[in-house]
Amino acid sequence: MKRNYIIPLILSTLTIILALGYCRQQTQVRKVLAENQRLGNENRDLRKTLEQYNSVNHQIADRQAVQQRVAGQFIERRTYYRRNWQQFITVGASDYRTGFLGGIKGLSIIVRNQTEYPIDNVVVTVQYMRNNNDIFKTEQYTLNNIPEKGERSIAASNSRKGSKVNLQLVSITSQAMNFCWAADKPAPAGNPDPFECVPSAPKNP
Repeated sequence: MKRNYIIPLILSTLTIILALGYCRQQTQVRKVLAENQRLGNENRDLRKTLEQYNSVNHQIADRQAVQQRVAGQFIERRTYYRRNWQQFITVGASDYRTGFLGGIKGLSIIVRNQTEYPIDNVVVTVQYMRNNNDIFKTEQYTLNNIPEKGERSIAASNSRKGSKVNLQLVSITSQAMNFCWAADKPAPAGNPDPFECVPSAPKNP
């Protein structure tokens, strides 16, 4: 008779132990889920704060750009761009490949025009440099018809030697902006607007 009671008792004890273990496991799972939810809410709040911060930064940058534009309108827009052309006209290189023992392939020259006037042509020199900064060769390229608020690119030749390139502006011409600049023609001292292609007529007092 005692044996008949022992087996159910053992089964009941095991059932209770398993039930308690399951309850503890479920409690732990609920804690983990709650913690994950809390972390998710914090991440969402952080993302929202970061988005608001970026939005404020963009608004500040936009205000600064507007202020610069307004300042440009006070002195006539084309004059403003001519005097500050380095902020708006830039040249850069695309990503290119270099060989294990040197050599450059896949190079393109990119001219960006952020003025509100088209540029007729830009002349650029490309210096192919060795690791010790010696110049292996120099080539010159002309990019034509760069649109306002746009860019133009041209493929440069490959080089069997060299590990990097150095780009330099040589000249820029924009009839629409009445802008003629050349690196070998320094601006004369005392001229507030030295890069006019055709100098403006003096204003009557």
